[in-house]
Amino acid sequence: MTVEDFIREFEQGMRDVGAADDWLTARRRYEDLCDTFAPADPPGLSWEDGEVDGVRIRRYVPPKAATGEVLYLHGGGWTLGSVRSHHGIVADLAMRLGQPVTSVGYRLAPEADYGQALDDCQAVLEACRPLALAGDSAGARLALDLARRVGWQGPLGLIYPPVGTPDADSLGPDAPLLTREEVLQMWRDIAETVPALCEAHPPSPLIEALAVDHDPLTSPFEAAIGHWRANGADIRYHRAPAMVHGALHAQARLAPMGEAWRAFCTGLQERLSRTPA
Repeated sequence: MTVEDFIREFEQGMRDVGAADDWLTARRRYEDLCDTFAPADPPGLSWEDGEVDGVRIRRYVPPKAATGEVLYLHGGGWTLGSVRSHHGIVADLAMRLGQPVTSVGYRLAPEADYGQALDDCQAVLEACRPLALAGDSAGARLALDLARRVGWQGPLGLIYPPVGTPDADSLGPDAPLLTREEVLQMWRDIAETVPALCEAHPPSPLIEALAVDHDPLTSPFEAAIGHWRANGADIRYHRAPAMVHGALHAQARLAPMGEAWRAFCTGLQERLSRTPA
């Protein structure tokens, strides 16, 4: 698959999502869309759905799993996404890390606000006591804010997150699948309930970061990485050439995305190997 093929197919799918008459239908269409790019479950992987303090989770266990949990927060613009939409990503992550990974089905807007979504993630974190925390896009922003809220000191994996307060001056140029105005609109929808957490210090001393070439979120993310490094964080940064926001769903079919994803997972695994269980 070429990135042009992915963009065309994902754009068509998102048009169908946007044409839905209600959020339930839109979310199911988004899950179906993500399913079309997900690889088959890796041999030997087991998973099951459950709840933690009323929050839906899906827990993945690879064969001969090491001790210690990893928590994953899915993307989807805070209105879409679920443990099902990100099944392929999290299943692959669990196998590459060799660790159990718990995917969090936090509440979504507009039914819930950002603070409630963050509360859900914190409830699961406190129950699971993970060794590492990771997420993509909107979920990466939740991971970043959760890390700051609880004083996280373990490995933190961030995949193309919105950082700081997105505005017209900080965002990079429009890109396929995500424009500047789309970012700003999503931010306006949740901004009132985003907690005012201190951004003067890195969200974790150990950060594995992944971005893509064509994404208005990449420029502010890189600027934040530079600031966090200057303030003492140990950060490994991976950037997938020619890729676009959302391409992680098709990492098994897009070679540059797959290569960057493997490097990200290897880096996170190496950090986990040095983290006491």
